[in-house]
Formats: sequence, C-alpha cells, structure tokens
Amino acid sequence: MDRVLYIAMSGAKQNMVSQTTHANNLANASTAGFRSDYTQSRAQPVFGDHFPTRAFAMAERPASDLRQGPLQETGRPMDVTIEGEGWFVVQGADGEEAYTRSGDLTVDPQGRLLNGRGLQMMSGGGPAVLPPFESIEIARDGTISIQGQGEGAEAVAEVLQLRMVNPDPKTLEKGTDGLFRIRGRQPGDPGAAIDPNMSLVSGFIEGSNVNAVTELTQVLAMNRQYEMQVKLMKTADENSAATTQLLSAQ
Repeated sequence: MDRVLYIAMSGAKQNMVSQTTHANNLANASTAGFRSDYTQSRAQPVFGDHFPTRAFAMAERPASDLRQGPLQETGRPMDVTIEGEGWFVVQGADGEEAYTRSGDLTVDPQGRLLNGRGLQMMSGGGPAVLPPFESIEIARDGTISIQGQGEGAEAVAEVLQLRMVNPDPKTLEKGTDGLFRIRGRQPGDPGAAIDPNMSLVSGFIEGSNVNAVTELTQVLAMNRQYEMQVKLMKTADENSAATTQLLSAQ
C-alpha cells in the first residue's frame, strides 16, 4: 500500500510543479518578448542500495518555445523588434550579459537606454547611454541617431549601435528571471558575437508567444490531475485501515 501512496504523493507534487510553469506562462501572456516554457512528465525509478521496486513521477521544463510572438504596431520610434531569430543583449541583475526579445525602449534621467523591464541595454561598446536629445531614430541595423538637445535638424549624429546576437538556440537556457543565457558560461567569459546580418523593425514591439487558451486549459488539467492524486492517496489510506482492521479481527 505504501507504493500506491508514494506514487500518488510524488505525482501530486509534480502536478504542482507543472501547474506553476503553466501559470507563469499565463501570467506573462501580455509581457513583451516573453517566451513560454514547455513541460513534460515521465516515470523515474528510484535508485539506491535496494531493489528498485519504487518509481515516482517527475515533471520537467525541458525547453522554452522560441517561436516569434505577434508583432504589435505602436508607431513609437523607440519600440523596436528583431526580424526573425536573434536577441537583444541586456545586463542582468547579476551584472552579466543576458538575452531578451523585449524591445520597448525608454531613456531614464541619467541617459541610460532601458527596456520595458528596466534592464540596461547593451551596445557594441558597453552599456547604452545617450546624451540629451530632441529626437531619436533607430535604424534597421540597430544604429541609434539623435538630434542633440538645442541643436538644429542638421545636427543629427550616430551615437551607438545596439548589440544584437544570434547564438545557437541549443546553447541557451532560460533563467528564473525570464532572461536567456549561454549554458555553462562563467562570469567574465566572452558572450555571443554580434551578428551583423540581423535587422530591426521600428514602431513595433513583439508580444508574448504564449497561447492563453492552451495555458489555461493546461492549468485546469493539472488541477484535475492533482485532485485525482489526492483521492488516490485517500483511497489507499482507507484500504490500509480496512486491512488493518481485518487482520486485527482474526
């Protein structure tokens, strides 16, 4: 009877893990550039100094869905999206470079170029910082041109170029912060090389590639499976109590 309890208990626990992943996808259905996560479940034998008579369920997040999300026209010159594959390079909370598709850009009072999540955008020469400007334009190759504050329209100057990379998707992994990084990269190691063939579309942002209907359906399915596992544990407990009572009566 303990085998039934163990299998049901581990199954219920992994149902909660899967439900968390799908709930996170659903919560980010409107987050610019978000990539949804896949989940899968499988039976895993218990190994150790004993005969392997036990197995447990295990839920995994094997990969993320890297397909492009829908483009949303904004007409705003600082909203940009990458055509096809590739990534913007940003500075993560740990100070190391990370990759995102979020191109809803803003400039803070210090002149730092940030995306919608408040992450520092990176250029070919380091953190992207802009001087005060009257107007701004971002070219298809990521080159940013500005008309300096207090200057005429003829004083347009190129100030920096956004760093965009296109590493092999198989080398990327998604962190708990939603950013992608090269798997196994250590602090200080060189990041992905700039890809000169990438191009941008201005006036658009890329939406999340989450299918809200699918994710909601999965959340409900995981909830039903969890309830089934709990009922199985209750049934196993009732059967165990009935067996004990029967043996006591003999």
